[in-house]
Amino acid sequence: DEISIRDLLVHQSGLIPDNALADYQEGPEVAWQKICDLKLVAPVGTKFKYSDVNFIVLGKLIEHLSGMSEAEFSHKHIFSPLHMTETGFVPSDALKQRAAPTEQRDGQWIQGEVHDPRAYLMDGIAGHAGLFSTAADMAIYAATMLAGGSREIDGQRVEVLSPRTVHVMTAPNPVSSGVRGLGWDKQTGYSSNKGDLLSDRAFGHGGFTGTVLWIDPQSDLFFIFLSNRVHPNGKGSINGLAGQILNVVASSLIQDEAEDDAQAANASPVETGIDVLVRDDFKQLAGQRIGLITNHTGRTQDGRSTAALLQSAEGVDLTALFSPEHGFEGKLDVAKIDDTKDAKTGLQVFSLYGATRKPTPEMLENLDTVVFDIQDIGSRFYTYISTMGEAMRACAEHGKRFVVLDRPNPINGIDMAGPMLDGGLESFVGYHHLPVRHGMTTGELAMMFKAEFKLELDLQVIKCEHWQRDSYWETTGLTWVNPSPNMRSLAQATLYPGVGLLETTNISVGRGTDTPFEWIGAPWIDARKLAAELASHNLPGVIFVPVEFTPSSSKYEGKLCHGVNIAIIDRAQFEPLQVGFALACALRKLNPTQWETKSLNNLLGNRQVEQAIIDGQSLSEVVELSRIGVEDFAERREPFLLY
Repeated sequence: DEISIRDLLVHQSGLIPDNALADYQEGPEVAWQKICDLKLVAPVGTKFKYSDVNFIVLGKLIEHLSGMSEAEFSHKHIFSPLHMTETGFVPSDALKQRAAPTEQRDGQWIQGEVHDPRAYLMDGIAGHAGLFSTAADMAIYAATMLAGGSREIDGQRVEVLSPRTVHVMTAPNPVSSGVRGLGWDKQTGYSSNKGDLLSDRAFGHGGFTGTVLWIDPQSDLFFIFLSNRVHPNGKGSINGLAGQILNVVASSLIQDEAEDDAQAANASPVETGIDVLVRDDFKQLAGQRIGLITNHTGRTQDGRSTAALLQSAEGVDLTALFSPEHGFEGKLDVAKIDDTKDAKTGLQVFSLYGATRKPTPEMLENLDTVVFDIQDIGSRFYTYISTMGEAMRACAEHGKRFVVLDRPNPINGIDMAGPMLDGGLESFVGYHHLPVRHGMTTGELAMMFKAEFKLELDLQVIKCEHWQRDSYWETTGLTWVNPSPNMRSLAQATLYPGVGLLETTNISVGRGTDTPFEWIGAPWIDARKLAAELASHNLPGVIFVPVEFTPSSSKYEGKLCHGVNIAIIDRAQFEPLQVGFALACALRKLNPTQWETKSLNNLLGNRQVEQAIIDGQSLSEVVELSRIGVEDFAERREPFLLY
């Protein structure tokens, strides 16, 4: 009696995920009675547990309230009015012949019959599985949702859902493990097929056999991916692939929009330093023996490798490669990386995250110029800028030229937030006297490093063209490439300056999950108390949802953690450092003995702010202390700004 329709739709009913298959062996009526007899596995409304049983119950409610089976009701009220002629449950013999086979059942290929064993035992009609369709019909449905629930057919407007219903269905509903719509996914652990570039308004869902549908009203975009991942043995996996394809689709549309906007303004979309270098026929490097510091992010607008382009460029002698943290391919997440060889160019790759973090005289001996081309993310403790700084020092010491192929700051070049790094706390994760969020590009930082370290260095920055300082990544028209293994989306990059501050302490920041930096937790945290404490601050642009998760690697590997999902709902108002400080203050208040702060200052880098957190000062007091010196930094950086 406690379970509501909403609880079923957002999977917080407490009903078990996948009750025993034996419950269905005696037919639909007995199966339904056994569902009614199930005991709850969690209190109603408290925990997100994705459960087919929820939608079996919803399908039964349709039957009870309408007097029709779900198949009849959906045909009459959705598919037939929209002229979706090849969509429905229990397809005809003609449609069965066109259905993709999945696995074998009783020695026969399953073709045109529902794959799900529970739905099969319910005669193919159930709330959770059994619907067949085609890409063309699904496109009609998706376009109808984008249009607010109606479609024009033969000059007549056919409405199957009211605009208000569509709004309510697709609005964000915080749950214990992310954000859901009513019946739809929005941002949970099941969203890896969503990619990284859809807006917060996007809603979608996946299907077990390899189907994906995402709809984004803000981008006027729908994405349909119909695969057959379970054929022939049930072992395929497509969510990651679907997400990557959706990234390509979304980024191409964003680039098209950027080009349209650029044409309207008589300008061009963003070109990075390597794009400008290619356009100029590499004249800036003519006759030079080159060493290139790069990784997988060193690429042109159209995806060509900087290393490959320099190797093939006429008049340029690419002699050696250097790699930063995470290695040349950006896949490693280890404490030390050895030298390697690049299979594509055949060149030696000297690791600058191994035996040395600074190029040695021997590495530089046969070079005239060192070129740096790596995508940074705009946070002081992201180590790519430290690699650049150390390489600049080495080049200054040995009379080598240094060239930076500049790239946009993906979290914009306007916003800055402290605290400032204290003198004496410099390290590889705190390379210079900067605030945590500095709002500069690598090229601008290189100019600052040269001036403030007083380096005798021949430095050239090849600027980006057409980048605006107030822009986030999605406006550049460039494809997002994960800069490091745990930086998998623009949302995570936006959260990182705040959430990342805490990862040297004894909490998990989501490494070893699908959503690093979007979740934080530990076995000893009370998730609901932490979420309530954070919510009490009414921080703009963000919500906190109690969650449980078990990291598959990194801190607390294999252990159940309790914590919060941090969901950005309005990026224009969101302040990542404020969220980081709120987390720190809440942990100190709620878990003063369990939360270990001995390493807090490793990334925070500011003794006064560290002490304020340890002393239990209020969030407003901590934030105020973090602002000390940031205005002075804004003046300091002004001479080095290129855009």
